[in-house]
Amino acid sequence: MTAPNASQDVTDQPLVHAPAPVAQGTAGDSASAEAIRRLSRTLAGGGALKKQKRLMDLLKGAVAAMRMRDFDAGANRALEALKIDETSGLAWHVLAICQEKVGRFVEAIQAYEAALALLPEDPAIAHDLSRLAQRLGHLEIAEKLLQKFLAAEPGHIDGTNNLACVLREQNRYDEAIDLLRGMIQIEPASALLWNTLGTVLSDQGRMAESLPFFEEALRLEPDLAKARYNRANARQPLGDLAGALEDFDAALEGAEPGYEAAMMRMARAMTLMGVGRIPEGFHEYEVRLDPDMPDAMQVVTGSPRRTDEPLAGRSLLIVGEQGLADEMVFGGCVGDAIKAVGPDGWVHVAVEPRLVTLFQRSFPTACVVGHRTVRINGRLHRIIPDVDDRTESERPIDFWTPMATLLADFRPSVDAFPDRAGYLTPDPERVARWKAELAALGDGLKVGLHWKSLILSGSRGRYFSSFDRWRPVLETPGTVMVNLQCGDVADDLAQAEAAGVRIWTPPFDLKDDLEDLAAMSCALDLVIGPGIAGTNIAAAVGARTWMLTAPDDWHTLNTDRYPFYPHTRLFKRSFDGWPQSIAEVRSALDRAVAGDWNAA
Repeated sequence: MTAPNASQDVTDQPLVHAPAPVAQGTAGDSASAEAIRRLSRTLAGGGALKKQKRLMDLLKGAVAAMRMRDFDAGANRALEALKIDETSGLAWHVLAICQEKVGRFVEAIQAYEAALALLPEDPAIAHDLSRLAQRLGHLEIAEKLLQKFLAAEPGHIDGTNNLACVLREQNRYDEAIDLLRGMIQIEPASALLWNTLGTVLSDQGRMAESLPFFEEALRLEPDLAKARYNRANARQPLGDLAGALEDFDAALEGAEPGYEAAMMRMARAMTLMGVGRIPEGFHEYEVRLDPDMPDAMQVVTGSPRRTDEPLAGRSLLIVGEQGLADEMVFGGCVGDAIKAVGPDGWVHVAVEPRLVTLFQRSFPTACVVGHRTVRINGRLHRIIPDVDDRTESERPIDFWTPMATLLADFRPSVDAFPDRAGYLTPDPERVARWKAELAALGDGLKVGLHWKSLILSGSRGRYFSSFDRWRPVLETPGTVMVNLQCGDVADDLAQAEAAGVRIWTPPFDLKDDLEDLAAMSCALDLVIGPGIAGTNIAAAVGARTWMLTAPDDWHTLNTDRYPFYPHTRLFKRSFDGWPQSIAEVRSALDRAVAGDWNAA
């Protein structure tokens, strides 16, 4: 999970396995004080006819409710107004804002579109809709709407800022920088623009270069919480952990309620874990489930969530959360929970469906099922099947718990992490089969390689290197390279082959056949790559794993190792330190080929 930038008021991003989230929203707020004043001024000009007066009274009531942050009441009054006149573009606009603010995003988009169709010349509607489109990741739509808005309102600071953010999220960094620089020449006192310019640099991993821009924003507007927060995210990977926490605390004091405050609390929690402040960090990490986080997991089950009830003799449902890599990281506590409930209790585990058989083999006394993830009105819901019908127990589930929450129970300190090679058991028959396949490839150390994530938008790109930088590793004498990278990597493999490097791709689906991926990882002599799902699976099944970690990876918990996988070797690097890290991996691999694993 990565820490988002705060170049905007309203943001959204997927929770992914990387050290912190990336803001995808836009500056401004559809329900800001100025926006509500604008609506009030529009309503002040309403006609006096009885029907029109009733319509205006309802909309004024809706705006009054918005001013009190009661958006459900505002939506209800707007709907009543639309019963009087369904062609009221203003009523649709008010409804759209209220639906957006309570998280009913599908309804909000529909209402914005209706408002825009009825009031095509109102630039505010296009601007509001662009922010929501950007928040939901519809970047091309957001860009077109912002271009439309800026054509009507040239030189608008928020609109220009928002367009730069959309360009940034599409990795069009040079265009974003050019746009911001041009606007800063006109509006040099805009702290918002300086702040967003800093985020364009930090998204690329250029943390040291981004700091002066955040500091200029804070000079212009000392209380700008977004700039304070973004400076914290830049200071943390540069090693200034105390300064980062100081900035997080200061930013939270001025954070907008809702997502912005939750986002900042999330980044602060990950920093606390990163500096080893356990269990404080684990406790603060509960913010990941705050409804204000756009991708907070909402579990669909009839059982209550566990708080601090004792586990002995109880029936517990553990729900995997976030992505595959996260389920690997946090799944290490499942065995502890099984011991805690004891012989009179029962543990049910809901994991990503591709992991069910792997977890069931590893925890044979538990009942393992696959959860299903759907989005309802833009919210992530994790649906759990009726696990009671899958067990011999007639007892209902007493309570459920998110998988990561078990850390507070079973990992109160770094010393509480068990010293083990792995906690999951791969299929031994598959391991044997893949060892035979690998042996047929000839002599040499068999090395599996991952090099990127399937999600590279926004700031995630800074956590992964281009394939061509791996060439020194690929050319290591005495090795046979095996491709473990899922996704479309045909161009990368062709590039390697053109350079005289053969990389063997095993004959199974590297994305979906996770049992084979786990077995292959154990059959190999070594697995190398950044901290993505594949390397986490390798480490969790006890395969020899070398992981390249980013400077803001909180999972190290302020140690020189990966406590979740204590036998995994880490190669720590700065965001711009790929050449050095690759050189270190190559040197260690040369020593491993020579048989000196200890030195490696």
